[in-house]
Amino acid sequence: MPTKPRVRRQARLSRALGIALTPKAAKYLERRPYGPGEHGRARKKQDSDYAVRLREKQRLRAQYGIREAQMTRVFEEARRTKGLTGENLVELLEMRLDALVLRAGFARTIAQARQLVVHRHIMVDGARVDRPSYRVSEGQLIHVHQRSEVLTPLQVAAAGGHRDVLPAVPGYLDVQLDKLQARLVRRPKRSEVPVTCEEQLVVEFYAR
Repeated sequence: MPTKPRVRRQARLSRALGIALTPKAAKYLERRPYGPGEHGRARKKQDSDYAVRLREKQRLRAQYGIREAQMTRVFEEARRTKGLTGENLVELLEMRLDALVLRAGFARTIAQARQLVVHRHIMVDGARVDRPSYRVSEGQLIHVHQRSEVLTPLQVAAAGGHRDVLPAVPGYLDVQLDKLQARLVRRPKRSEVPVTCEEQLVVEFYAR
């Protein structure tokens, strides 16, 4: 379970970025739909172009819970990949193991999904994987280790306990939630990925 300081940090970051990063943060945003701090309600001066691009990059990073170095590496890969760099960026981030564990409904938040992976509860094609950044390939099966299926959080997930706070399962995943299994049937398309981001602004931030 997340600690109260972490919950407060996530709520504060959510208010600063204008997006709900966790279900609890969504409740905070409903009550306080403005920035944190004593001047949060005050009308702010118009942000500079740089500030707008920076915030958009931070929004994308926060939704995947990754460090700047990780984000930069994926951006460089996206830039080298055929197609639109911004769409490539989101699609590559979405193929991270922790992101797909969340989308499948095995976890309630990206932090919880990462914890499941790090603690070796998650397998890919029958092998334990403990790297949240692991890139899942098309056709690979993500599933919970048999001995981990009895854990209460995973029992809650198998019963559909997180579906009320998560987006619908995207079309690139074939999920059997009662069996705690999900297969990446194809590469995600940007239009299907449930993240809030104007990816072109992120591209412009790194291209500056």
